[in-house]
Amino acid sequence: MAKFELKLPKMGESVAEATVTNWLKEIGDTIEADEAVLEIATDKVDSEVPSEVDGILVERLFEADDVVQVGQTIAIIETDGDLGSNGVDSTETEVQENTADTAAPEVVAAVEERVTEAKASTQPVIENKGDRFYSPLVRNIASEEGISQNELDAVPGTGKDGRVTKNDILSYLKSRTSTSAATTPAVEATRPEKPVSVSKPVVPVSVNGEDEIIEMTRMGKLIAHHMIESTQTSAHVQSFVECDVTKIWNWRNKVKDGFEKREGEKLTFTPIFMEAVAKALREFPMMNISVDGDKIIKRRNINLGMAAALADGNLIVPVIKNADQLNLVGMSKAVNDLANRARNGQLKPDEIQGGTYTVTNVGTFGSVMGTPIINQPQVGILALGAIRKVPAVIETSEGDFIGIRYKMFLSHSYDHRVVNGALGGQFVKAVADYLEAWDVNREV
Repeated sequence: MAKFELKLPKMGESVAEATVTNWLKEIGDTIEADEAVLEIATDKVDSEVPSEVDGILVERLFEADDVVQVGQTIAIIETDGDLGSNGVDSTETEVQENTADTAAPEVVAAVEERVTEAKASTQPVIENKGDRFYSPLVRNIASEEGISQNELDAVPGTGKDGRVTKNDILSYLKSRTSTSAATTPAVEATRPEKPVSVSKPVVPVSVNGEDEIIEMTRMGKLIAHHMIESTQTSAHVQSFVECDVTKIWNWRNKVKDGFEKREGEKLTFTPIFMEAVAKALREFPMMNISVDGDKIIKRRNINLGMAAALADGNLIVPVIKNADQLNLVGMSKAVNDLANRARNGQLKPDEIQGGTYTVTNVGTFGSVMGTPIINQPQVGILALGAIRKVPAVIETSEGDFIGIRYKMFLSHSYDHRVVNGALGGQFVKAVADYLEAWDVNREV
């Protein structure tokens, strides 16, 4: 027999970790090659991890909500034969040929024995609650040192997103040991197991029998965390511009049928707007930046995030890489492809990473304008309002007159730490100028 280490596979250049969301196989289950063993999530994209071999699942090294690094072993699968030549840790057990017919029952019995031993030796489990995720190492240290759930929840974390690191829990243990040494045994015996509060206590929400309590989804928790983090990080400020898109409205109506017949794609307004944003980012490269502490990172590539609504009401932001290098046909294909796969849950983890600026269409929901929250670590996001027929003053060489025009509002939220009002306003005005100067004779 041999043991195969199932590792978290690489899922993209910018994806370093994933969260275990659900195990599809239990210990002792038989697994076939290419069969899904567990479900994982990277940011907002869910996917499955298949087995590379046939065998029996004998050990799960992580549980639901655990964060796993790419390349880490997440499960052990026991297989027939020697897998050592494939770079897999293996331990062989000699099996006599005349016991081939009884091998399967023996394997099952051995697995059941290992499961029983594992359950008997399992220590109290520390759970991941709310936005706090604990690595298996931190959870093991807490269990071995007798740290309670409430005590661990109060330990301040210095890792990414406030995560408790190994050093954090070791420092806490050191300080706790020092405090214990100075405490008399009598006091120690009566001292409640409660850490000093490190944050303002949360006032519980009152509920009654008529209220319905709904558990937030994993994606909902992620979005809530990202929104709070963004508002606490960036100094949000907004600029608004009204844009006349009558030329674009009429031009699209003229060419959309021929475009769909020739390209097999629908021509929506979104790729037209994305093209204008990409042009404006080339003109104002200091909008295509990120902030890292007291340093500004000027991005070389223009990667446009495109907020897309999902069936459950949540939003996901797939990214069009090198958007400024695409013509309108290429932009249309990219927009349609990402939007369709986003709705069907088929995006790859790397396709929601690496954005440098984001566009969101609040007009889809009937909103005239909006004040979107910046998608960190970017410094700007543009909201597209609904296109409306409105009366407007039209200037001509023969004088001004009132006419019916198609207009929309562009709402630009930007980080006032690094983007001043002049740059933020000039950028959104440039987008509007590109749209209003649309060539009605343009071929596509």
